[in-house]
Amino acid sequence: LVGKDVVVELKNDLSICGTLHSVDQYLNMKLTDITVTDSERYPHMLSVKNCFIRGSVVRYVQLPADQVDTQLLQDASRKEVISIFAKFF
Repeated sequence: LVGKDVVVELKNDLSICGTLHSVDQYLNMKLTDITVTDSERYPHMLSVKNCFIRGSVVRYVQLPADQVDTQLLQDASRKEVISIFAKFF
């Protein structure tokens, strides 16, 4: 999903829209071309164009629906459930 537009909601209720530049295993993200959804509440963010977001402050990441392979997610979930039940029987 690198290069796609995402919305990142932080634990302090700040929502940042931008293009995903990079993400690591800790959910740390770099966004480019950012905008803030509530610029009246966060006017100091209007001049920021790129940002680094620490994964521990992220509440939600909204991905573009057409970029998510739901079939792959469902298959992975089923395999995980089967492997969990296989341990008990």
